[in-house]
Amino acid sequence: MNIARLHITLDGVEPSVTRTLQVPVILRLDRLHLVIQAAMGWDDAHLYAFLAGNKRWSPPDPGFDNDALPVATASLVDIIAASGAAPIRYIYDFGDDWVHLITVQTTDAVVPGNLYPKLVDALGQCPPEDVGGLPGYQNFLEALADKRHPDHRHLTEWHGAPFDPNVPETDELKLAVLKLAKKWKPTKK
Repeated sequence: MNIARLHITLDGVEPSVTRTLQVPVILRLDRLHLVIQAAMGWDDAHLYAFLAGNKRWSPPDPGFDNDALPVATASLVDIIAASGAAPIRYIYDFGDDWVHLITVQTTDAVVPGNLYPKLVDALGQCPPEDVGGLPGYQNFLEALADKRHPDHRHLTEWHGAPFDPNVPETDELKLAVLKLAKKWKPTKK
């Protein structure tokens, strides 16, 4: 089994939000989705899709007829092959439309004793769920920074906690990814 080092950038977001992960190339896409959710700090409350080349993978949605391939039967190696040299796109929340650009930096052998997936690095805090996409997030940041902003009080109460876009909750994110690694750890036979 090989391990891919993935660099994920939340497209268009300033300040920059990136994550670096190590994941098995045989990881199913439905599980890769959960890893990205944990690493970014999302709540896994919305639909998602992976896009590479001219292919699309997503969970089945009986209310929406599409030609997407199923995420439960495809793996990271499948989308790496389909993407060629272009970044893989992971879209989360079709209302807010968060586009994550995934580049495969290297593929290495498993290091004995390491658990995978693994969050290696995190930069920037992910926007809050349901903030309204890029324009809503920009307004959110402006409102929190300016007590005279017309939305300051409302958005401060809505978020309910301090928010620094430059500081990810790295320990919590690493722990969330580690919990998935432990849950999926292969059993010895």
